[in-house]
Amino acid sequence: MLYRAAVRTVRLPAVCKPTLSVRALSTLPSNPHIYVFEHPLDATRSLLTLLPTEPPNVQLALGASTSVPPTPDSFTENRQFHPILQSVLATHAINDPSVKQQAAAFASPGGFNLGQPNKRSGDGAGAANQQAGMGGANKGGWIHVSDERNPPDWGRIAWPEDIFGSVEVDGNGSLIGNWQDSGTYRIVTREGILGLTPYLREKLVRRLKELETGGK
Repeated sequence: MLYRAAVRTVRLPAVCKPTLSVRALSTLPSNPHIYVFEHPLDATRSLLTLLPTEPPNVQLALGASTSVPPTPDSFTENRQFHPILQSVLATHAINDPSVKQQAAAFASPGGFNLGQPNKRSGDGAGAANQQAGMGGANKGGWIHVSDERNPPDWGRIAWPEDIFGSVEVDGNGSLIGNWQDSGTYRIVTREGILGLTPYLREKLVRRLKELETGGK
């Protein structure tokens, strides 16, 4: 008599592949280019920075805030950030397409109409191009480079708290390159937080990354 051997099938557990957990980075609703981290030295505050690096570098951050979104009362500026911002503007503002456009308008025959004080238009903020400072009308002078969070009306000057600085332009609308820090700019106002043109933001982020990796 033939006997058939019993065969037992054993199901081996499926090999579990490790999954990588990636935490989504938080950014400000009003400015997706600014990252929000828990402050590594103070759990009661959030650190605001243009760099996505975790843990964040406190020395390269814009500053810290006890509330998100930040307000002038809740925000404390990182004093080391302003010199970095100004060095980038001093080097690259003259090559910003929007600043070049502003310089051309400044030197145009109608340039003398530019330079009226800005009108306060409430708390609303929005994207903007920088507006001319003092009208040139082929005589040259200085134009203001200002934050995009609170654009002045055409031909009017931005509020001091929104002006990064000024750059010199000749009577032909060419940017000479001399840069003057306004000394009045504030990173956070009731209109919002730092808002740069894409060109200048890219230059600033690149510089911050260089400093982060120890570059000079």
